[in-house]
Order: sequence, then structure tokens, then C-alpha cells
Amino acid sequence: MLKNKEFFQDVYDVVRLIPKGRVTSYGAIANYLGAKQGARMVGWAMNASHALTDVPAHRVVNRIGLLSGKHHFDGPNQMELRLQEEGIDVVQNQIQDFEKVFWDPSQELGLP
Repeated sequence: MLKNKEFFQDVYDVVRLIPKGRVTSYGAIANYLGAKQGARMVGWAMNASHALTDVPAHRVVNRIGLLSGKHHFDGPNQMELRLQEEGIDVVQNQIQDFEKVFWDPSQELGLP
């Protein structure tokens, strides 16, 4: 359990670094943290993060830009609304121009 707790904290630390108006994916975070096959574990961390007001979980989407975690927010459109407030265009739960707004922690931050 302690290992999961530490991993979740590492995930939150990365998510806090995502700039406004940018998004990343579960897999990109997992890859950055050295857990290449750990996208699902990052998803679990995001599911557990909603009580933390300083973790912008709305900026984490699936690998093709779908708002796959939207059902974990208060209200069905809350994730989309938060992204739109930051200037990200979302149509039918899909981020538009995903490649332009994608933030890859491995490229932006280098090695952990």
C-alpha cells in the first residue's frame, strides 16, 4: 500500500506541473515515472485525487484526447467546462487539436 501511496504522490506532483491550456495522458505520466505499462495506475491516482484541490485532474485525458475520466467529476460536463475555461476546445468529449495542446512530461521535464 505504501508503494501505491508514493506512486500516487508522484503522479500528483507531475499533474501539478501541467500548464494551464495544456493536457497530458495517463500513459505519458506513467512513462515519465518509469512505469511504462502503468497508465491504469495513473488513472486510479486521478480517481483518488478529487479531494485534492491543487491537483488539476481535468488536464489528464486518454492517449487520443478523450475525456475518459469525466464521470469522476461533479457533474457530467465539469471536466469539459474546466478545459474550455483554459482555452481548450472540446467537441463530443474529444479534445480538438490534441497534438497542439499535448504536454509530454518526458520532453518538458526531462528525466525524473
